[in-house]
Amino acid sequence: MLQRTAAVNDIKIASLAIASVFQIGDSNLIQGYSRAIAVQREKELFFGNEGNFADFPIFSEPIPLTPISENINMSRQNINPFLKVGKIDIIGVSSSSIVHLGNTNHVSLETRVKHIRQLLTKK
Repeated sequence: MLQRTAAVNDIKIASLAIASVFQIGDSNLIQGYSRAIAVQREKELFFGNEGNFADFPIFSEPIPLTPISENINMSRQNINPFLKVGKIDIIGVSSSSIVHLGNTNHVSLETRVKHIRQLLTKK
């Protein structure tokens, strides 16, 4: 794992929600997963049997991850192993997102949202 030290004098996060992570320090693996059904209607109406994720294929379809087949050459020279930051000010972190101060080996994040708009028929 890349060895660097992050020094932050001040951090402010106004909102952290929905499978999000605020990590201070090193981690080996971070996995975030979030799913939501968002229904927008012109008329306020709710049926008690709504919101079953199994009814929508978007929540069960595999995500195609194309393997990287090309060669990548990279060189790095960290003259100073310290990252120094005065202030971080974040309005919001949501839907399987990460604010991470430290080193990580593996990160996997997934958010699936089904948006449904139900409009009244025009007469």
